[in-house]
Amino acid sequence: MPTAPLAPTTEFLTAAAALGIEFEPGDLEKLGRYLALLLEVNQTTNLTAIREPDAAWMKHILDSLTLLPVLSTLEDGDRVLDVGSGGGLPGIPLAITLPSLRFTLLEATGKKAEFLRRAATELGLANVTVLQSRAETAAHDRGVRTAKGRTEGHREAYSAVVARAVGRLAVLAELTVPFARSPGEGRAPGLIALIKGQRADEELAEASYALHQLKAVHSATLDTPTGRIIMLEKGAATPRMYPRRDGEPARAPIVNPEQNVQRRAGA
Repeated sequence: MPTAPLAPTTEFLTAAAALGIEFEPGDLEKLGRYLALLLEVNQTTNLTAIREPDAAWMKHILDSLTLLPVLSTLEDGDRVLDVGSGGGLPGIPLAITLPSLRFTLLEATGKKAEFLRRAATELGLANVTVLQSRAETAAHDRGVRTAKGRTEGHREAYSAVVARAVGRLAVLAELTVPFARSPGEGRAPGLIALIKGQRADEELAEASYALHQLKAVHSATLDTPTGRIIMLEKGAATPRMYPRRDGEPARAPIVNPEQNVQRRAGA
């Protein structure tokens, strides 16, 4: 039996309307079914710390949908990657409301990836693919070389890369930038849109050296009702060494060597 949908709250509908979001027929029903499924499975599998439906509509669904204006410039069929998708946020709400785009949900944990597959199937999301892998591994997959170029790969293959609540920017940039398309041959660079909190400016300052090393630039910071979106853009292809081995980006974030010297000296 299909999961019964949760009804959207008045607060959610008002906030969505204020953002200019217009839902197509069936969108709200699917969003409600997804949210009901997320909270149901969360009772046995740790997917979210938010357990109240009213709060989840705002903190999960609306927060995810703040990315809609960012992705509105993409063309039909463009590929979007959700790094560290977890319980499917922001990827599944975006896939529901942007059916013309193709979404890949990247998740390393088996139980979470299993939930994502179940959710995509129950919701009939033909535009969603689930990839169980660590970002450090998947980002080095260049696919298969053919006469028309490489296919089925993940490195520098996406028109947009999104992530939410995955870690500090210096770490998150190393795990997301390599997936975004490089500029060249009349092709626009891929976008990286990262949902962050109110400490976005502090994280940006901390990540400035990392962005330089990754050949990415900060293009904008967008304020939203639920947080802030940090926009990055690729200026050139990501150096081959990035991302580094599994766990290394989080264990040893990219920082200016001079900063390391200062820390060791107690400056």
